[in-house]
Amino acid sequence: MGYKLVCIDMDGTLLNSKHKVSNASKEALLKAHNKGVKIVISTGRMYSDAEFFSNLIGVKAPVIASNGAFIKQKNEKEAIYKNILEEKLFVKLLNVFIKYKVYPTFYTPQNAYCGSIIIKVFVEYIKLRGGMSRATKIKYIRTIKQWDKVFKIEKNNIVKCEVMHKDTEKLLKVRAEIQKIEGIEIVSSSKHNIEITSKGVSKGRAVEKLANYYNIKKDEIIAIGDSENDISMIEFAGMGIAMGNAIERVKQKSDFITDTNDNEGVAKAINKFILD
Repeated sequence: MGYKLVCIDMDGTLLNSKHKVSNASKEALLKAHNKGVKIVISTGRMYSDAEFFSNLIGVKAPVIASNGAFIKQKNEKEAIYKNILEEKLFVKLLNVFIKYKVYPTFYTPQNAYCGSIIIKVFVEYIKLRGGMSRATKIKYIRTIKQWDKVFKIEKNNIVKCEVMHKDTEKLLKVRAEIQKIEGIEIVSSSKHNIEITSKGVSKGRAVEKLANYYNIKKDEIIAIGDSENDISMIEFAGMGIAMGNAIERVKQKSDFITDTNDNEGVAKAINKFILD
C-alpha cells in the first residue's frame, strides 16, 4: 500500500513526556516527507503550536488544529477550513463554568484567553521549556466584563474552548451539563480536560476534508494518536495506529498498536508502514 497522507497527534503521540520530538521521529518523518508523503500535525492545540512543531520537523504541509476546527497550509494566508463556535454559545458555556467554579480557556488560531492564572503560569512555563510556540499569546481574563469584551472582539475567531481541572469528578459533572447545550462537540485529550468545538468538528472530519482537498483515498491515509479526540481520525484512515500509551478505546478502534511516545512509537510506525 502506498500511503500518501500521515496525520499525527501531538501530545502523547509525536511529543514524548518531556514535550519534545525525538531525533528518531524527526528523521523518520522527514524521510517520509522527502518521499512525497504529506506529514500533517493533527492536534487539539491551537494553530500557532501546530505550525511550530510542523516547522520543527521540517515538513511542508497543512496542519490540523483545535481538534479539526482549523486547517491551514503554513505558507498560505487563507485557511483551508475554519469552523468557529457560535457567539450565542459563549455565555451558555460560561454560565456552566461559573456554576461549577472551573476556569475556561477560549482559543482563536493564534491567541488563548485563560480564566485561570495557574494554568496561564503553567502554559508560560511550557513555552519557556520549548514545549509550545513562543508566538502563542496567553491572556489572563479575570472578570465577566473582560470576558464580554473578548467575546465581542473575537466572536468570528474563537474555534475552541477548553476546561482543565485536577478534580475528575467535577469535570464529569461539567461535561454532563454542557452536553445539554445544542451546537457543540465535546471530547477529551486527557482525564483532566474537556475540549469543546462547534457541532460537526472532529479530527476525522478534518482529515476527510484534507483527503478531498488533495484527492487522496482513505486507504492511502495513516492516522496516529492516543486519546479520545484521535478516535475519529483513526476510524476514518485506512490505517489507524494507536500509541502504546493510548487509552483502551483508541487501541480497540485501531488497526495497529505501535510503541509508546517515550519509546519511539511514531518513528517505528513510520518505518514499518512507509520507509520499510
